[in-house]
Amino acid sequence: MSDKTPVDFWFDPLCPWAWMTSRWVLEVEKVRDIEVRWHVMSLAVLNEDKLDDLPAEYRDLLETKAWGPVRVVIAAQEEHGAEVLGDLYTALGTRIHNQGEGPGKEAVAAAVKEAGLPESLMEHWDGTPYEPQLRASHKEGIDKVGQEVGTPVIAVPGDDGEQIAFFGPVVTPAPKGEEAAKLWDGTLAVASVPGFYEIKRTRTKGPDFSNL
Repeated sequence: MSDKTPVDFWFDPLCPWAWMTSRWVLEVEKVRDIEVRWHVMSLAVLNEDKLDDLPAEYRDLLETKAWGPVRVVIAAQEEHGAEVLGDLYTALGTRIHNQGEGPGKEAVAAAVKEAGLPESLMEHWDGTPYEPQLRASHKEGIDKVGQEVGTPVIAVPGDDGEQIAFFGPVVTPAPKGEEAAKLWDGTLAVASVPGFYEIKRTRTKGPDFSNL
């Protein structure tokens, strides 16, 4: 058993902002006594009942590109254990976001191989018997923060034993070292206030992957 504080992190490999936040959390892991535990959630599941209300481009993304990657990830979890998700997510995110390959089948297959997992996982691309587990993992994460947000979701145990959970933070570029720790400490401080609801400011640029 680890003495480190567990940090549960729900991600969809499609989301560039979740990818940025995940790299930040790994930086925090170097300077704070935490241990990240990875879980899959799904933007396709989150939005499946409101596709008609979404912009056409985003709707097409969810319908044509969002399902395959999360099916492969949940299959990896169910067949090889949750401990493989960290390396698989790193391989996926690097290819999809940093290298600009996108969430296509070829990029995901290459990431699976890079993570040392069997090619047979790609058989789940178009459909998987693990969809109930995917939906359950998604529900576990999103129920902690509400249906109005997306990915990532982070949850940590609070001082009183109750779990502190929040969406985000959305940050670009991902801070490193003590800057990463400073953001972590501040995020926990804000999220631990019982009456806290939301903090947000205008975003003027997309994610910056240059320092990852």
